[in-house]
Amino acid sequence: MNLRLNPTSMPIAVRPDLASGATSGKVAGGAESGGFSGALKNALSSVSAAQNDAAKLQREVQLENPKVSLEETMVAIQKAQIGFQATLHVRNRMVQAYTDIMNMQV
Repeated sequence: MNLRLNPTSMPIAVRPDLASGATSGKVAGGAESGGFSGALKNALSSVSAAQNDAAKLQREVQLENPKVSLEETMVAIQKAQIGFQATLHVRNRMVQAYTDIMNMQV
């Protein structure tokens, strides 16, 4: 049984030009980024892709495809669930920060 896992999203990489303070407007994959909004959009799309992959694997297990293992499917489902929970926590923190800023007296 092969238990090697393949990542479903591109890992976050530290770039030397970002560590020195230079900003070029590009992320490690070479795509244009809008700073925080670009990073958030990339994170949301990777979570969505993980959920879609998990759903496809789940469907294949239900159709009894011999090429798809139950273990692989369960790991993909757990990865998608953890990604979704992390996204939910980030959203809640952002809403709380917005609420705190709006309630500040100037």
